[in-house]
Amino acid sequence: MTYHALRSAGDEPRLLLTLHGTGGTEEQFHAFGQRLLPGAHITSPRGDVSESGALRYFKRLSEGRYDMDDLSRATDKLGAFIDDERAQTGATRISALGYSNGANILAALSFQRPDLIDDLILLHPLIPFTPPARDFTGRRVLITAGKTDMICPRESTASLAQYYTQCGADLHLFWHEGGHEISAREGDAVRAFVAG
Repeated sequence: MTYHALRSAGDEPRLLLTLHGTGGTEEQFHAFGQRLLPGAHITSPRGDVSESGALRYFKRLSEGRYDMDDLSRATDKLGAFIDDERAQTGATRISALGYSNGANILAALSFQRPDLIDDLILLHPLIPFTPPARDFTGRRVLITAGKTDMICPRESTASLAQYYTQCGADLHLFWHEGGHEISAREGDAVRAFVAG
């Protein structure tokens, strides 16, 4: 299982994956990833689902209603892809950053395989279902969100943050005053999380 992906080789045993939002491409966060973790291997897969021409990682039935069968397919595919990237790079630590749809597929993958990703960076995730109980002890998670985000309601963000906390993750939560867009301060929060 593979994706079309943009890759930059590093000289450290660390891998960072960046996943775009709906309508983005593999280039959306790749350069940011290079600046975020100099020396790391950076891999940015392109979503393999088209929604009226907008690339995504899994299908949805409507806004906030996911095609759960396709989400399961996509989660399995992404997990296998990351396994392959780890084997090819020799990475001993894996970080992953996703925005919106990219954050959603990463969160879903973490519910299935909580031991796969060490540092999980979820920008504006929306999980409209109850995740299964998992053990995230030793895993770090950053969730960022906008207080006026009409796509990801505050209650859903708070619920997801509580889930990770209750499951033992080292959870960091950052709010900005805007909506679904990524703010400059949000970028600062990501950099501080990675440096921590």
